[in-house]
Amino acid sequence: MLDFDLSERDKQILHAVVSMYIQTGEPVGSRAVWRRYKLPMSPATIRNIMADLEEMGFFYQPHTSAGRVPTELGLRFYIDALLKKRPLPRQNKLKIKQDLKGVQSEYDIDKVLQESSRLLSLYSHQTGIVIAPKFSRIILKQIEFVRLNRHLVLAIIVGSTGVVYHRLIPNVSQISQDDLNKFANYLNANFCGLTLGEVRKRLIEEMKKDKAEFDAIWGKIVHLGKSVLKPEKENVYIEGTANILNYPEFSDVERMKALLKAFEEKGIIARLLERTMEEARVQVFVGGEITAEGLSDCSVVASPYTHGDIVLGSVAVIGPMRMNYAEVIPLVEYTAQVLSEILTKTD
Repeated sequence: MLDFDLSERDKQILHAVVSMYIQTGEPVGSRAVWRRYKLPMSPATIRNIMADLEEMGFFYQPHTSAGRVPTELGLRFYIDALLKKRPLPRQNKLKIKQDLKGVQSEYDIDKVLQESSRLLSLYSHQTGIVIAPKFSRIILKQIEFVRLNRHLVLAIIVGSTGVVYHRLIPNVSQISQDDLNKFANYLNANFCGLTLGEVRKRLIEEMKKDKAEFDAIWGKIVHLGKSVLKPEKENVYIEGTANILNYPEFSDVERMKALLKAFEEKGIIARLLERTMEEARVQVFVGGEITAEGLSDCSVVASPYTHGDIVLGSVAVIGPMRMNYAEVIPLVEYTAQVLSEILTKTD
């Protein structure tokens, strides 16, 4: 929370200017504030307060005759101290839950994640993002290995949510199906309930602890297990990229190119939203707080979704810095909540 000693009148004017700017995207003048909010003070008094807030860094004036525009500091103070969230309309809640459960599959959450990003985009009129669960965060429920030919093994991994993951492991020889079955039984008996990242870490620790226990075949099998469980790139679902380009802020060709490049190179988005998974709450990043290339003129509202107490991924809306935070924050929070419920109840 930003610590500034603002009077109630200061806060009132700051809230009014930010709210009007979010709606119009245009600099806000003192007379417009006076007319819109019917405040018990003159336009001259409002203008003086706006000038004081500008000196403090909350506003800037594009040119002398223009009104004021909120700075990143002004937007941050508004979000942290002044924002009053609007409850998500009941019909929107029902539609989100209905649509997500409508595409729910016992063995495939991809459709649910894709639909989540579409709904975020639809109701925010901006860009909806969902980061699929990282492979290392998946909780092991069961694993099986099937030899397909002399050099190829299929790993079948069932996560705690019931979703089935398949991984092909090439260049595997001299390991019989019987040995693969024994290894699967060993993993299922000793590592169920752990994340795949934890399983991989423990396998490595056990190999280091007592190498004498691992004969040539068993060593190859454990090495195979490490290969199966190695991290892979996150899957990122993005919907509504065209929505954000409708805002005049992104009419500049170079700015638009940088933004589209960030959406195309999904790793940029994934690294950004990794930050939101460290805290179990909705977070808002404004402008320069976003270190990802191409997104410094945007704001991001993001929330993690979970399976029980385990954070699996993140949902987010990316839009201009003047996005309607009062509506977008509840939308993101609720979508993450429904997604978490769906994944938890598939046990």
